[in-house]
Amino acid sequence: MSYTVGSLVSARGREWVVQPGSGDEFLLARPLNGDTDFEACLFADEVTDATFPSPRPEEVGDSVAAGLLRTALRIGFTSGAGPFRSLASIAVDPRQYQLVPLLLALRMETVRLLIGDDVGIGKTIESGLIAKELLERGEASGLTVLCSPALAEQWRDELRDKFAIDATLVLRSTATRLERELRLDETIFDRHRHTVVSTDFIKADRRYQQFVRTCPDLVIVDEAHTCVSAGSSSRQSQLRYRLLQEIAADARRHLILVTATPHSGKENAFRDLIALLDPALATVDLESAKGREHLARYFVQRRRRDIRKFLREDSPYHQETPFPQDRHVRDVSYALTGEYGKLARQVLDYARETVRKPGTGLSRRVSWWSALALLRSVASSPRAAAATLTTRSATVPAETAQEADELGRSSVLDLTDEEGLEGIDAAAGGLTGGDGETSPDSERLKRLARAFAKIEGPKDDAKLTALIDEVKSLLLDGYDPIVFCRFIPTAEYVAEHLAKALGKKAHVRHVTGQLPPEARLAAIEELGAEPGRHVLVATDCLSEGVNLQEHFQAVVHYDLAWNPTRHEQREGRVDRFGQRKQTVRAVTMYGLDNGIDGVVLDVLIRKHRTIAKQTGVAVPVPSGGDDVIKALVEGLLMRGDDSQDQLDLDLGVTKTRDQIHRSWESAADRESKALTKYAHSGVKLDEVEREVAEIRAALGSPADIAGFTREALSGFGAIIDNRVEGFAADTRQLPISVRHALGLSFNGKAPELDFHPDIPAPPGSHALVRTDPLVRHLARTTLDSALDAEGPARRFGVTRTDAVTTRTTVLLVRYRFHVTLPGRTGTRTLIAEDAQVLAYRTGADGREWLGDAEVSDVLTSRPENTLRQLVERAAQRAAEEIPALDHDLRTRGEALAAKLAESHQRVRGAIGAGVRGLKVTANREADVLGVYVYLPAGGAR
Repeated sequence: MSYTVGSLVSARGREWVVQPGSGDEFLLARPLNGDTDFEACLFADEVTDATFPSPRPEEVGDSVAAGLLRTALRIGFTSGAGPFRSLASIAVDPRQYQLVPLLLALRMETVRLLIGDDVGIGKTIESGLIAKELLERGEASGLTVLCSPALAEQWRDELRDKFAIDATLVLRSTATRLERELRLDETIFDRHRHTVVSTDFIKADRRYQQFVRTCPDLVIVDEAHTCVSAGSSSRQSQLRYRLLQEIAADARRHLILVTATPHSGKENAFRDLIALLDPALATVDLESAKGREHLARYFVQRRRRDIRKFLREDSPYHQETPFPQDRHVRDVSYALTGEYGKLARQVLDYARETVRKPGTGLSRRVSWWSALALLRSVASSPRAAAATLTTRSATVPAETAQEADELGRSSVLDLTDEEGLEGIDAAAGGLTGGDGETSPDSERLKRLARAFAKIEGPKDDAKLTALIDEVKSLLLDGYDPIVFCRFIPTAEYVAEHLAKALGKKAHVRHVTGQLPPEARLAAIEELGAEPGRHVLVATDCLSEGVNLQEHFQAVVHYDLAWNPTRHEQREGRVDRFGQRKQTVRAVTMYGLDNGIDGVVLDVLIRKHRTIAKQTGVAVPVPSGGDDVIKALVEGLLMRGDDSQDQLDLDLGVTKTRDQIHRSWESAADRESKALTKYAHSGVKLDEVEREVAEIRAALGSPADIAGFTREALSGFGAIIDNRVEGFAADTRQLPISVRHALGLSFNGKAPELDFHPDIPAPPGSHALVRTDPLVRHLARTTLDSALDAEGPARRFGVTRTDAVTTRTTVLLVRYRFHVTLPGRTGTRTLIAEDAQVLAYRTGADGREWLGDAEVSDVLTSRPENTLRQLVERAAQRAAEEIPALDHDLRTRGEALAAKLAESHQRVRGAIGAGVRGLKVTANREADVLGVYVYLPAGGAR
């Protein structure tokens, strides 16, 4: 027997809905409660017809029981019939501007998109929303996120908590275990549908070939700017780019590139990046209108200024959008005095002697980078200075001057466009001789190292003293700061002395690259969970991608970053979407007398701020920015006197500065016009937002979900303990069948469950959102138990209220639809559901159907006590009317299908997508889930 898609069947002791892809011998089916986790392939000979049973009068309950069933149905929906299927199964409320990348993606047959929004605007939400929509529509069957290992756990948690996508971590530390679980003919990506993968782990020759063969049809690349090779001598960048080229070579694969710095100032690197989306973009003239229009199809980039209009006082999003309105910036100077200053001058003298020695090109480059490492470490802290003075330079093994420069740049400079974050915070080496060397130079450096070790602490360290004062001031003003340091020894040193200085005023913890990525995030959460104020001391292993806005509101640059992009990335850890403080603070500390900080601050950092303020865009230093550092340091090291006061007037530095500034200003002028250049004028956000608002309203608010979770657990027998935020539920009294359905352990003592309104919830708690597995299972369990006339929800109800003047019947109806959508391989049909609350009043002229506003008034009315005899009589009468409703319900289903088709057409029209073949058809039979009778307060009429 052949069953039509969308029809009800019975098999294996439960009811199912037939899904697309079914045939005569096998049926692809989903449980009637909508649980996608239990989709199954059924043999046709084990299936029989099924009809949905009508509510029975003996199942009558009160208004609370009726409300539970309505909300359970709304929460349990994961396959809505509207134009955005993903909204029914996500826990985040996307803001209007965050819909733009999704709308651009929906224009494309194969999604190829570069999301280049500023730091902190919400690129993870934007890319996750696209991924969820493609998966829900069936346009993608699997997902891989490529990112640095430091960000892998964060990506996994974001996908799980906000998008209900359970992804497996594929890292160096997990791969062996995952491979042991495979069959001989399987790969990790055959077994695991969704994965978060370390780019650097998978790019190796053997692994990248296997990955490309079995790569899913949807890939998100985080921090994509680190994966381009143009202008880079880094083999790591070249291997990453090779991997992306292979992935992009499959024209059917969806590819989403994510980065806050799509254009690092190197034109060739930007061309490499956009060529992954469309090879023609490698050579298209981006200054022409046609070229700009071409790129705009693949590229979305918004600056902070572009989204301010969505966060204004008169915007409906202002109150619910946690986003800082201002960043208060201060520069704080210090001078190295006393013994510290004396030792710093001795190191400078040694560095000058080293670079002036005659030698080959290679030896001179090794000496130059060694000297720079010494100067930078001395400016950082006494402990970093001691470490560098006793550590072999990374450049010593180099075989060419070019290789020495590559190694030196990686160990001393603040790179953002070529290397990952792992290992960047190790103390730089200053020794240029071999291991165990006992030359006079070696002995001299060891003596200096011992001397630096003796001057630790605020007594001799003016920089540390200034930091303690700044941190105390921030804490007093209600700010929890992150103190960024360049080197691990400095972070350890700063944390140690801050803890002593602050005592019980704040909890202090440091996080560096010595911890594995997962331990870093755990340490941050542990610190944030401590009562009172918090101070996090971190290296740049946390400067990129990691979300820190939940616990911190200020940044202190203890060590000046020599790259403005790194500086901005640090501040972007707190100045971002989700920050609840209206004003965040950033404090930059710089040395007056170390010969470098003052010029770096003036030439790079302050120029960066000026450009950002004048143009509204944050533009990376153009190619050649390292020349500023080179000219600066050479001016410092090659001078014949000790005077530092005129360093910033040095001819070489001044000339280089002026060249960089002219190039920078030109780039900023071009970038400031990006909104015009890449305007997506075809996207009509207001029309789309109307559709989104209707879907949100139908799905229920966070308050609805919280109330349902509390009432449903209580109804099943849990003991509820309300708290300031959320509540706890003692589940020991829950029936074993309910515990099992909720996935709770019931051997021995059952757990107490904690529920919290925040996303993510604190460790060990459940978020009160529709994507939390326990909340989702509770909704389905409530629905299933109601169908069996068990549990706290009821399908029948009778209530008296003064909101009606004649008998009024409210129906909870579930419709199923065939939604046919245009796609890259022709049209495809999906089965979707929609729940409707309908109502009619009964009078002398028969049934009169109520409007939406009237239905809402009835549902929110205050119930009164109803006599049992009256309840039974009203319930029986309503049950007898159900069969006569078929024609009206079918007509309303057809009208709803037409309305949904108009919504799809409106959205697709608003984004310029095709509508040919689009159709929405309602199943003939609707499921009457609940019947609720409202009687006038004076009795039934």
